[in-house]
Amino acid sequence: MTEYFRPILNTDISIPDDARVMRGTHFWFTHAEKLARNTEPQIVSAKNIPDNILQNITYERVNICGLSFDVPRVMGILNVTPDSFSDGGKYSSIATAEEHLKSMISDGADIIDIGGESTRPGAVEVAISEEILRVIPIIDKMAKKISVPISVDTRKSEVAGLAVSNGAALVNDVSGLTFDSKMSDLCIKQNIPVCIMHSQGLPETMQDKPTYQDVCLDIYDFLSEQIEKLLKLGMQRKNIIVDPGIGFGKTLKHNVDLLRRISLFHGLGVPILIGVSRKKFIKTIAELEENEDRLSGSVSVALFARSQGVQIFRVHDVKETVQAMKLWHSIHSE
Repeated sequence: MTEYFRPILNTDISIPDDARVMRGTHFWFTHAEKLARNTEPQIVSAKNIPDNILQNITYERVNICGLSFDVPRVMGILNVTPDSFSDGGKYSSIATAEEHLKSMISDGADIIDIGGESTRPGAVEVAISEEILRVIPIIDKMAKKISVPISVDTRKSEVAGLAVSNGAALVNDVSGLTFDSKMSDLCIKQNIPVCIMHSQGLPETMQDKPTYQDVCLDIYDFLSEQIEKLLKLGMQRKNIIVDPGIGFGKTLKHNVDLLRRISLFHGLGVPILIGVSRKKFIKTIAELEENEDRLSGSVSVALFARSQGVQIFRVHDVKETVQAMKLWHSIHSE
């Protein structure tokens, strides 16, 4: 029976002598939650965590795209699409996309994630040629002009390859490298970092009836398997980021369960990216009438995720998130 260990993280400035520290951060833990399928969770001492998992949790994350993870990192979203759920159509021209990109950098974004295909629930697949027309011109124009790395948000190796050729520094694949069989080879050959996201099903149908045996453990296993496949193909672990895919083939309960146990994914030994910005579950929980009122809820959930050691935050509202993270980090560090 496979056992899983979720560190119960703390950031108090007084650290017990027996605490294990996530090196390069202010997070520490003395206990963990031991999880297994079809059994009740148990609280165990950190010394009972297997050595390989303990090492994955505690070793210092290496820089990716020139970014260290001693502080939280904010990824600004630039959707050059007509139909994204929150900002569809706002930045579909090069001029408006460039203006918004520069604004996010000015507001403190550490990385810009550019996508040309909406993956909102119910969205249909965009032709490769159309996605290229949307994404590549803005990457080509801006990659050499800006001081922060660009990530390309795509499931398609042809789009990713052109994006990397034109200056993108990271591939963010919402399918977790399952949509296009050539994506893994591309990232390895180009020595380009990749974010593996979990999504159950395609955007067209992913919210029809998502089901899991255990949402946290199922997603952990998927991400672990994808990491191992990449490692066997020759990718280095230092080039991998994971994203549990909040809102992608998950019910409200699935999303909340994932957030409550998000520190479980530190056991994979790579940085964790999370995208909760303006998502429907925030509107539902907060009983909001307007979609536009999701800012404070988005920042609140991001701060909770940071309290659990999450390193990267994919957001629409860069200025507000950066400010909140700076204050959080200042209070929790000496």
